[in-house]
Amino acid sequence: MRAFIGMGLLGSNFVKALIKKGEQVQVWNRTASKATALEADGAKAFAAVADAVKGADIVHITLKDDASIEEVLAQAAAGLKPGATLIDHTTTSVEGAVQRTKDWKAKGFTYLHAPVFMGPINALESTGYMLVSGDQSVVEQFTPTLSALTGKLLNLGDREGKAAAVKLMGNCFLVTLTVGLSETLALAKSMDLAVSDVAGLFDMWNPGAMLPARLKRMASGNHDQPSWELSMARKDTQLFINEADKAGVHLAILPAIAAEMDSWIAKGHGNNDWTVIGSNSVPKQ
Repeated sequence: MRAFIGMGLLGSNFVKALIKKGEQVQVWNRTASKATALEADGAKAFAAVADAVKGADIVHITLKDDASIEEVLAQAAAGLKPGATLIDHTTTSVEGAVQRTKDWKAKGFTYLHAPVFMGPINALESTGYMLVSGDQSVVEQFTPTLSALTGKLLNLGDREGKAAAVKLMGNCFLVTLTVGLSETLALAKSMDLAVSDVAGLFDMWNPGAMLPARLKRMASGNHDQPSWELSMARKDTQLFINEADKAGVHLAILPAIAAEMDSWIAKGHGNNDWTVIGSNSVPKQ
């Protein structure tokens, strides 16, 4: 029998998927109505989290952050079955994931951090991606359990906290991608282009196909053979800003990018490939 703590969009759909597979699931949520709503699907809801986890061999967690996990697990501790396994799907800090793994092991429990690149539909359909890292004997033991919840389980090796780190890195890209698309839409608006014009461009031209080559160039540290000189990229960036200014359209990040470009040009990199502005951000090989 399993317990599930946190009945948000992701957690509730995980529960529905487990029930469809014949699992018995006990649930709890801070807002009790979200847990009791799942009784119609076959879950058993509890008002107290310590009661919800009683008898469960595996307790899944989908909460907000490190603080909420610490708070709720402290309340749940009295009801945990000796030797139970805590599988946490929450996006957390690296430090938090590492410390909880250590702390719960010392208490006689297994804590396994398994964050996801999954939306609510993925949780319901058992698709998408789930990440895991740490003690490989533990990962191996729970690989069948985790794999059943997702489309693909990505084992990132024996480094505790690496799954948390990779999840944060991926979410960082999603955030910056969305803000970048927001800037693109804002520029289109300032020039009286329609959403269909934006979509039409991306139907014909896929900038995502450039990602592997762009990453390779940035990681190489070689910016002496430019495909787009920084000075020319800066000129175009100013054109973006000017068009938006004329239309009174707000740009959130392009002015900051322009300032970063200016600082690199001032250091003598105007004739380098424009990706030189990311030189200080590249991690070790």
